[in-house]
This record gives sequence, C-alpha cells and structure tokens, in this order.
Amino acid sequence: MTSIHDQAMNYVYQQVLQRLLGYFSRAERTALQLLIQRLAVAAGGMEHIGDYKVLAIQSGSRDNCYTLALLRAAQLTIATRSPATFRLRIASLRLNGAGSAAIENMQRTNSALFVYDDPRVEVLMVDDREVLPFNHLVPISDAGRESNRVNLLLVGHRRAWSGGLDLWDDGYLATGEFYGQIARWDGGVDALIFSDTPRQQKQFIDGLKRSAAKAGLQPSYAGESSYAGLFTLLDQLGSDCYHAFHADDERSQWRPLGQFEACRRAACLDIHDMLVSNLEERWPLLTEFLGFQPDELSTQISDSEFVSPSISAHVRGLQACFVQGRSYEVGVAQYLQRALVMMRRKRLPERLCEQAIEVFGNPAALSGQRQRAALEAQKNLGLSEAQLLCLLFSPFVDRGAGLERFLRQCHPGMLVAMPDLHRAMQGFAVAEQVMQWMVDVSGLPVSLIGRLYRMEPMAEQLAAASMALIDTTLPVDAGEPDASMLLADEWSAGR
Repeated sequence: MTSIHDQAMNYVYQQVLQRLLGYFSRAERTALQLLIQRLAVAAGGMEHIGDYKVLAIQSGSRDNCYTLALLRAAQLTIATRSPATFRLRIASLRLNGAGSAAIENMQRTNSALFVYDDPRVEVLMVDDREVLPFNHLVPISDAGRESNRVNLLLVGHRRAWSGGLDLWDDGYLATGEFYGQIARWDGGVDALIFSDTPRQQKQFIDGLKRSAAKAGLQPSYAGESSYAGLFTLLDQLGSDCYHAFHADDERSQWRPLGQFEACRRAACLDIHDMLVSNLEERWPLLTEFLGFQPDELSTQISDSEFVSPSISAHVRGLQACFVQGRSYEVGVAQYLQRALVMMRRKRLPERLCEQAIEVFGNPAALSGQRQRAALEAQKNLGLSEAQLLCLLFSPFVDRGAGLERFLRQCHPGMLVAMPDLHRAMQGFAVAEQVMQWMVDVSGLPVSLIGRLYRMEPMAEQLAAASMALIDTTLPVDAGEPDASMLLADEWSAGR
C-alpha cells in the first residue's frame, strides 16, 4: 500500500514539475540548472543533497511567490535525477499589517506547488512567538495582535518627534527575530534562501539596525550591508529583541519550548541573480499557475512593507495637519508626489500613476479616504487616530520632553494635568481619570509609558543612518520637481 501511494505521489510531483517547466522561458530553465548546481555545492556535493535543508521565508508578495516556484522546481527536478532531494522549510510571520490578500496568495501558491502533502516540505507560520503549521483560515491570535500592537508603539515612540516618519520600524525587528528563531527550530536548517536585490538587502539591514537601536540594543556588528552578515547581526541582538521594554514575565517565550537549537548552523544563500525574467514574462506563471492575485497599486507605491499605502498617506496627512501646521490635504499630496516620483523612476505603466492620482489626488474623495484609512488603521493595527497622533509626537521619551508640545497641539484641555502626567510616568499614584486618559490616548499601559519616560529618543544618529540609505546611483528624471529632495525624505523616513 505504501509503495502504491509513493508511486502515485511521485506521479503527482512529476506533473507539478512538468507544468512548472512549461511556464519557464529558456533563460529560466538555464537559471534553474544553475540554482541546482549552487544548492549541490552548498550541500557539499549531490551525494549529500538529501541531508540538506533550506529555509524559504513566505510573504505572499509577487517576487516571493515567484522565488518559491523556482525553488520548488529545483527540489522536484533533483528528485527526478537523484535518490533524494533537499528538504524545504517554508515559514511566514503573522504581523498586524499583513493583509488577507497576501495570506491568500500564500495559500494558492502552496496548493499549486503541492507542498502540503510532501514529507520533504514543512509549511509553518509563527504567531506570537509560537511555531505552528500554516493555516490560512486561522486569523492572527489575540495575543499576537496585542503583542504586535504594543511593540509597534514602543519602538515607534523612540523616534524624535521632528524626525523621519519611521513609525513602523518594529516590523524590521520582529522579522529579524523571526529569521533567527525559525532557522534554529526543530533541528535547524542549513541555509536561508533569499532573492532580494542588493538594494533591498541593504534597506532591511539598515532598518534592522535602526529598530534595534530604538529597542535599546547596541550591536557592534558594522560589516556587511547585505544578508551575508544577517546571522552575525542577529546573534548579537539575541533571542529577545524587546527585553529593554518588557519584564521577563511580560513576553511570550518562543514555543514549542525545548525545540530550538542552542547553536544555529544556517548560512545565507543568495539566489537573486537567478530571477532572470522580467515582470511581464512572469505573469503567466504567477497568475495562471500559482493563482497569484496582485494588488498592483499597493505593491508599487507602498513606502513600507509593514503597512498599507492608505495608512502611510493618512499618517502623512496627520503629520502635516498637527505637527507642521498645514492641512491634511497637503500631507497626502506630498505622499502622492513622492509615490509618483518613485513610480516614474521605476518606469512603471502610466495607468498605475493615474490610479494613484485617482486614489490619493482627488480632493472630492479625500474625506472618505481619510475615514477609510482611519478604520483600516484601527482594524489592522489596532490604533486609533488619537494614538497615531500620539505616536507622531512621541511625547513620553526623554522624561516627557515633548509632552507640553503634544498637549498644546492636540489636547490643550489636559495642560492643567501635566504635573500629574509627569508624576504618573515617574511611578507615583495619580487620579484614575488621568491614568485612563494616558492609556486611551497612547494605546499603552502606564507601566510601559513609564519605561519610555526613562529612555532617550534615538535622534541624530538615526537621522544620519537614514540619510545613508539614499541610493545616489539612480538617475533623476529631468523635469521632476525636487526629485532628489523627495527621495532623501523618503529614505530618511525609514524606507
């Protein structure tokens, strides 16, 4: 019975491979052979490939789904030529900002590649530091949602109120911690496979360092700006990147307990040069075979992989209105202008630019757009508009240095209570109404506000690091007003 079942499954895998290869161009087939060679060399020879395990991170993005298809093709191709093939761990991290569309793309990709019933493949997800089998029908847990929300606020509040809008830096920190732990789980893996471009790698490493500094971590590693140095950096950050904010009993431990290797053996394996086809050539494979459903506009204009464009535009509007003394509409217009500069620099189809203008540049629809963005922030991030404003001003750090500015601009009626607010953050008892106001307006318990109160903002050094992210190798299109300035602002905002 087992032999018959194995034969039937092998036939299914061969059919999946043949369908995959039918979508590959000649260049992609050549890249596939080079990928197999690279994996064999990394494993120490094809005779060891059956003992080699690789980790692929799953995000549901367009390029991520394509990379997974290429990796699965390599796994199945080796299986037709050798007694064994490499093992594959596919893992995703549940974060509040992840939309349902991305999770559905993961599910359709996994199903099309037939990975669920293959004993050579693990399909996992991490929710609130717990490793679980992937299930697209299960929403993020309440504990995971709350943990993500609180950590986003804690890391975000370490910025200087006048600095860049790097409000979502917690995403880098959570993702980095996830990489380090999932690579050690259940016997670990030999390699983390990635296909990000060098520019994307640098952006992530710099974002991880910036968020680590905000979390009170001081990694001494200053080497590779690529993923070649990722695990060295993660080892310095440790297994709990948030310990400066939380007491030991306030954070969930990584689970299942006792199933994480003490010593990581994984290396990073770069395959970004294997993605040889252009976007138009990939669409048949993505849409017809993998069932990928793109949200083109969000993909192309998003200024952070951890939050949607509508929330980013909304925050820009709030910053202009409450911090800069201008109008909400001006802030959204600035966001749109940055987006258009980047889209045209990437030579995207004009229809996408027109779509962005329709969404964010229509004054008549802006009021409704603001309401929808506020509802989205509440639903996906668990943050009210009042809490977003509080985050923009970062009034608690540095012993409440920005508190008076925040109150005068947003809550003038609370100015009389400022002495009590300081007392509460110092740990003294104050009226219950004052305590509740602090919780409501910040989204944080008073105990964590008190910890922020005793921390300094990460200001000048972070601004300098952010400016270093500007890629000056890209040509600025003639005729774009202040393009270089806008790009500097964009990258200094943590993107």
